Amino acid sequence: MSFYEQLKTNTQMYVDPFNHWEINQPLTQAMIDEIVHADIKDPNKEGLAYDGTRALDAGSGEFRKGIVSGGKADPFRCYVTKENATDFPALTTLIASLQTQETHEHIGNLIGKDLSKAYVRLEVICDRQGFWLKPHCDIEEKLLSGLCFVNLCGESEDLGTDFYDKDLALVKTVPYRHNYGYFFTSGPNTWHGMELKTIQKERRCIQVNYVTFPTDWPVAS
Repeated sequence: MSFYEQLKTNTQMYVDPFNHWEINQPLTQAMIDEIVHADIKDPNKEGLAYDGTRALDAGSGEFRKGIVSGGKADPFRCYVTKENATDFPALTTLIASLQTQETHEHIGNLIGKDLSKAYVRLEVICDRQGFWLKPHCDIEEKLLSGLCFVNLCGESEDLGTDFYDKDLALVKTVPYRHNYGYFFTSGPNTWHGMELKTIQKERRCIQVNYVTFPTDWPVAS
């Protein structure tokens, strides 16, 4: 089943603590294999400690404007671009699906945003022990934020993303379940992060975004 078909048939909406959607079985085996085998450096072995931000640059947690680049962690981040697309043929197929008009219009209708001039950004992630993510709201340039989890190491389902209410009280944890994911649109009260938890080996996933700033992957008009 294609990603678009999974999106239409295996997605469920939740409203607490903010509108978000969870999707079951979004990835093919080929996509999973590429996520598992992506070579991503371990900050712990490079003398760089996790600081509660994905970019390891101590970025602020409020609903921000204009902060579209990463920080010191650039060598530890793996974005799928045209330059490395041959290393990720299956994930490039996923990007192509996200670029299609039927997919971005369907997602846009769900989240209530026009994605017709957006760009796709996809990052392969591998978090290790010590990783945590302070409660934050994504930059408004992220029209869609989502993760798809790959859990082949028997890691605890508690390693999923934590969602908070406006008072930063923990409301739910999206389970770190194999081939499972979620998405939502950025906003001033979409507080999310990850408490410091025990990662036995690694926490693999992909981050999927529609963004307003240019990437190699514009959507189809």
